[in-house]
Amino acid sequence: MKKTIIKITGMTCASCALSNEKILAKSKGITSANVNFANKKAIVEYDENILTEAQVKKIIIDNGYNVEEKIDDSNIHTHHTYEEHEIIKTRNAFYGAGIATLPLLLEMFYKVRIGKMFLNLDYIMYLHVVLGTIVVFYFGWRFHKMAFKQAIHLKANMDTLVSIGTLSAYFYSAWLVVQAIFFNIEKEGYLETAAIIITLILLGKYFEARASGQASEAMKKLMELGVKKARLLINGEEREIDINDIKINDIVVVRPSEKIPLDGIIEDGESSLDESMLTGESLPIEKKKGDTVFGATINQTGLLKIKITQIGEGTVLAQIIKTVEEAQGSKAPIQKLADKISGIFAPAVIVIAILTFAIQYFISDNFSSSLINAITVLVIACPCALGLATPTAIMAGTGRGSKHGILFKNSESFERAKNITMVVFDKTGTLTEGTPQVKKIIPNPQFKFEEAQVLKIGASVAKNSNHPLSMAINQRAQQDNIELAELENFQELSGRGVSGTCKTHQTALMLGNKKLLTENNIVTDWVDKIINQDNLDSGTRLFVTHGQNVIGAIIIADKIRAESAQVITDLKTMGLKITMLSGDNLKTAQEVADKLNIDQVIAEVLPAEKSETIKKLQSQGARIIFVGDGINDAPSLVQADLGIAMGNATDIAKEAGQIILMQDNLSKVVEAIKLSKNTFTAIKQNLFWAFFYNTVAIPLAIFGVLNPIIASAAMGFSSVSVVLNSLRIYKK
Repeated sequence: MKKTIIKITGMTCASCALSNEKILAKSKGITSANVNFANKKAIVEYDENILTEAQVKKIIIDNGYNVEEKIDDSNIHTHHTYEEHEIIKTRNAFYGAGIATLPLLLEMFYKVRIGKMFLNLDYIMYLHVVLGTIVVFYFGWRFHKMAFKQAIHLKANMDTLVSIGTLSAYFYSAWLVVQAIFFNIEKEGYLETAAIIITLILLGKYFEARASGQASEAMKKLMELGVKKARLLINGEEREIDINDIKINDIVVVRPSEKIPLDGIIEDGESSLDESMLTGESLPIEKKKGDTVFGATINQTGLLKIKITQIGEGTVLAQIIKTVEEAQGSKAPIQKLADKISGIFAPAVIVIAILTFAIQYFISDNFSSSLINAITVLVIACPCALGLATPTAIMAGTGRGSKHGILFKNSESFERAKNITMVVFDKTGTLTEGTPQVKKIIPNPQFKFEEAQVLKIGASVAKNSNHPLSMAINQRAQQDNIELAELENFQELSGRGVSGTCKTHQTALMLGNKKLLTENNIVTDWVDKIINQDNLDSGTRLFVTHGQNVIGAIIIADKIRAESAQVITDLKTMGLKITMLSGDNLKTAQEVADKLNIDQVIAEVLPAEKSETIKKLQSQGARIIFVGDGINDAPSLVQADLGIAMGNATDIAKEAGQIILMQDNLSKVVEAIKLSKNTFTAIKQNLFWAFFYNTVAIPLAIFGVLNPIIASAAMGFSSVSVVLNSLRIYKK
């Protein structure tokens, strides 16, 4: 399966997006398709064995739309300027239509007449016909062209409504001109009405395009972060080359104040780097030889030589762009109702307009007023506002998130956040810093083992493990210059500990918790005493065995994050219950919970049992956000109603959570939850006003309360109001 993002041109309303989505979804070889009206993009997943990307694009083209070909030679950082071209094009069309319409508008009020010329028509009326024709057929051609394309496929959209409305007014007025010429019958026409409708809708489209462009501002800024050139080091000499020509393992030179071109490892040099554009962290990060650096970050102080490890789509920046782009293209469940309505909206409005004309003409026998009311119905109806309501809010929410180091992987995250009742934290590496240290070594007085011997045996068993607790014991052994024993038959038992056999003495050795000892039938009387002893240091208690004897205990403590207490307080202020999951014994876990004022502690949970614990809490009615490290906690992140992964920039694409925090900063959890709720609130507000507008406006048009000119202005600005409401999220 392959996933591709295609830019579609020619979409003017939500029903266009829905039309493309439906035609793609039912095509053989395509497993999923999401088409976003706000950013004019389709995210399509298809089987490469059945379809090519060119064939996917042909489906869209055959449906009456066009696709924007990539102006790019595979450079992920090139910024496409289609949006800017569209804004300028719409602005110029509005200016041209406005200039041509102004005389018609003035004549509506002042009724200037110069005198009749040939064919029994006033000079001013000829000007009317010329200017009206230019506006309706030249500046309004985009609407008629798309309406015709839709008609060929037996479909209708916003262009259809505008086209039918303005052409009806134009041709009726043209017929009145013919009557004036040949029959000397003078009646009031609607050429200026048709022209003003086109002009005001173009104005609305211009404002809409500008506002939508602002909603996607964060995406543009992300794309502009990358560099175009890099200094490649070849045989000791520097050569500036295009970024696309850089290969993995190449060495590049980066001077102070320059951007890192691509992801890599520092081969030589030290510096502080500004990574705020990726993580939202304003403070510079100190980097030295062997440290990982990321493309688009800024080298502030030192000269660096960097070995490139990722290029193109493998870089962190490219992964962030892809994640944000896919999130903006995905659809929240709340949008389903709007999509259903948008799908039948235009045909339904056409039927309503025809009925309006027929009934009013039957009652009043006034063709002119019946027609003008029908035109008003066509013009006032606005599927655009419905189509923009959800995606513009999502664009603004994901944009603000990426700006502050919070990545939303899909739009469903915003909706999931609305009913959350509980936040569940993993303890180690989430509420704590994840860098535990040995605080105390306690030999068992029943056996003749010193502290150094207990540490040696414990570290010998732990040396092949990458668990943070094992690494803490190894670090202490290195500090104390202890020579470790060679082991065989090494085993790591998840959530319990590690074991092995000493090669020299063929003695079974273990390092782990009480659960490990109990499973191996080792007497735990002294273990229970150590676990329950109150005057010992707080921390995780691991026990060291030699044969069947528990020869000592090692207490390891992980420092609580500086921001943890404030985060818990903030979440409680939001009305959320806090639960902590831990593999530690209850006493140790409770000590951390008491310091942070956590409501509930679930201790002695094996990693494999965490997701089951989440499921159990959910069965009791809790709606859960789980916050974990994103790798070991993957099953829990998936099981939770909303998973927030404490981010590791290099693992963005692998994370199981719906939200990824680019910073290792717990306070971002509060920010992510607030942003999710604010975005969903904006979506609901947008949908309400879009539905309310159409519910009120169409009946007013049916009964002749509005005229077409006011209707066209209202239609244009209904879409703009929805976009501006969404922009409040990004601007906050």
